Amino acid sequence: MRKPPIIHATRDVHDSSFLRVEQLDLEFSNGERRVYERLKGSGLGAVIIVPMLDDETVLLVHEYGAGVGRYELSLPKGRLDRDETVEQGADRELKEEIGYGARKLKILHNLSLSPSYMTHMAHVVLAQDLYPERLQGDEPEELEVVPWKLADLHLLIAREDVTEGRSIAALFMAREYLAGRFSPT
Repeated sequence: MRKPPIIHATRDVHDSSFLRVEQLDLEFSNGERRVYERLKGSGLGAVIIVPMLDDETVLLVHEYGAGVGRYELSLPKGRLDRDETVEQGADRELKEEIGYGARKLKILHNLSLSPSYMTHMAHVVLAQDLYPERLQGDEPEELEVVPWKLADLHLLIAREDVTEGRSIAALFMAREYLAGRFSPT
């Protein structure tokens, strides 16, 4: 198990290049008025990719999560770049994070993080027919790639280092799609 990075300092940031707070003055159908605040993401959204090494094996990454202060086992993911389609962004992130590209990419669905106070949406993309190719990414350290059998999903979600809800939901979507029980709209 890797040792987490050292936190030298923490501070509040009022202006961020990544997120900003937006207030909404709302009036509901019953006349009730409220002011809500939400985090408004910058950029074009994100992708979370379910890379299938074969028909039964998904590739996960062990990556440091600053929000929880530990390493988490989850799916590869990242923000979309300007002028990039969802499929192009998913393929780029795969190459940067796990060293594979995909010949077959299928958008399964979209996921929100916390719809009560965040605008962020992530596209869930199933990646199949993988081939080795690596691109330089923005990760501060090389990510550990962990193969996992979809049939053992119940064991994966019992692990203490598997708490990222989007990854769990995306894995279930992919498993159900591959089994013919879920069809993207």
